[in-house]
Amino acid sequence: MLTISVPASTSNFGSGFDAFGLALSLYNHFYVSFSDFYSVMVEGEGQHLPRDENNLFIKVYKHSCGRLKLEERPISVKQVNHIPTARGLGSSSTAIVGGILACEKLYGLKLSLEDKLSIAFEFEPHPDNLLPAFLGGFVICASSDEGINFLKLDFPKELKVVVCVPDFELSTEKARAVIKREVSIRDTVYNLQRSALLVGALLSRRFELLKEAVKDKLHQPYRAELIPGFWQVVEEAYKEGASAVFLSGAGPSVASLCMDGAEGIGRAMVEAFSKAGVSSKYMVLSASERGALVKDEGSHP
Repeated sequence: MLTISVPASTSNFGSGFDAFGLALSLYNHFYVSFSDFYSVMVEGEGQHLPRDENNLFIKVYKHSCGRLKLEERPISVKQVNHIPTARGLGSSSTAIVGGILACEKLYGLKLSLEDKLSIAFEFEPHPDNLLPAFLGGFVICASSDEGINFLKLDFPKELKVVVCVPDFELSTEKARAVIKREVSIRDTVYNLQRSALLVGALLSRRFELLKEAVKDKLHQPYRAELIPGFWQVVEEAYKEGASAVFLSGAGPSVASLCMDGAEGIGRAMVEAFSKAGVSSKYMVLSASERGALVKDEGSHP
């Protein structure tokens, strides 16, 4: 039996829309073995997820077998999920990455990252969650017709990531639908300047620059309309000493970076959501330098 652990991720960092992703110290675990028929058990988050071949993990596994021209064999999967679903924390990416790795390892293959990404992109075309899930760390992504160019950088260990997760889901499709299809040169330059500043601030550890670096005019102002209390959450987190506050992925979760006072920042964010009529919870996480990990346990779930 395989045990596959895949980290959560936060992406965009405000100004770095579709460019930045960071693996987090929160994981979904998949226990996989060959079986006589397909079956799925789910523990923890995502109790609504399908238990049959409509489960994303199974769909990716089956598609991988077809793409690689393998004789498909059914599998049983036990998912132990710690990552909330449809909250902007890369839960879908963990299932996509996990399904590909299950196919690779169960059939004794050695796929290149390019091969894995080729399959993954058929389910999720944006690499800012997929690459951190595969590789860990802070990843800068640039898509082109020829493929993906990326850099993995060390993320400052002294920075904690406080994630506030509201008690409602927001699909990526709905969050993308509200974004303008055409933007002004002025807004484009605004984001370009700040995304460059973000990378420089992280590399030089000039954390006082992060507040300005995560400001954005391309997606957060529009997605905020779908998230009651978003701007209040941002304001209260800064009042408690956060270095940066931004929408995690497509939302609705909100992420803060800080060196100290993480618990106070988390409580302030929960309180701000509460005043907007939204219940939420917070988690204090750190960057995960390792990506997906596969172990052969030799027993059944």
